[in-house]
Amino acid sequence: MRILLAWLLLNVFVLPTAWAQSTITIVVNFGAGGSADRMARLVAPEMTDALGIQVVVKNTTGAAGAIGAAEVARARPDAGTLLLTTTGPMAIQPHFRSDLPYKLSDFAPVCLLGDAPVMMMAAPASGLRNVADVVARVRQRNGGFNYGSAGPGSIPHVVMAALALRAGVPMTHVPFRGSAEAIIALLRDDVSIYADLPGGLRQNNLVPVGVMAAARTAEFPETPTLREQGFDLVYSIWGGLYAPAGSPQPTLDRLEAACARALQARPVVEGFERIATPITFRGQRDFAAFQAAEVEKFRSVVQAAGIRPGD
Repeated sequence: MRILLAWLLLNVFVLPTAWAQSTITIVVNFGAGGSADRMARLVAPEMTDALGIQVVVKNTTGAAGAIGAAEVARARPDAGTLLLTTTGPMAIQPHFRSDLPYKLSDFAPVCLLGDAPVMMMAAPASGLRNVADVVARVRQRNGGFNYGSAGPGSIPHVVMAALALRAGVPMTHVPFRGSAEAIIALLRDDVSIYADLPGGLRQNNLVPVGVMAAARTAEFPETPTLREQGFDLVYSIWGGLYAPAGSPQPTLDRLEAACARALQARPVVEGFERIATPITFRGQRDFAAFQAAEVEKFRSVVQAAGIRPGD
């Protein structure tokens, strides 16, 4: 591992510059302030230093990330325009929508940046403290139990549909225009449960109900996994960097090396801690294999739950 990292860092400096332009643009396909945007703005200055080329961040939002992804898919294959996206557009939307303006083959994975398990959370006044409480409340309300999401086909939507399927209980999906609106609705008791990145949990004084991880996390050691609570559901939200397919391999190698270096910088390490997202570096080959596994996992749950764009 040390030899590989040394090789990556060396290549930041020894490979020839393949960019004809003086700026690299990282397109974030979600809004400012979200997890993808914050990851991009943390790594961009460090990648600027590593590459010797100005790296800037641009938000192109809409259609659950599809518009920004399509922008990069259409970009020139010179890695001057990159995409930083989370799980949904690359692992869920291809199964959820038949009219996507891009294909997974339009992208070359560069590096995985971070990977955080999904946390189920509730408002303090709800009385919900574990998954058994949630299932009991759903049965009591006989279909009148609402859960929030950051939009149709988003991770918060799909993982709760997976829980409803596994528990054999009906839940009503209420989509919002992002995580901030969903958390406000949770605090107002417009919805009873929300599952997303754990970053907003402490900030909003929410109650952790269960973490969708293989084992308890260091950040929330007192919170049991859903496996411990009888539901074998493991889901995470990850963020990764992509270039247009066909970008020169030496350029992709140089970007991968810059990514590896950026993730070791103290401002990035501290920033990822603030958003409760563990740094999880994977290079091009490992990231591609990881994404393929995620695509298959979400295909299974989307099809089994019968999730459609109108849900």
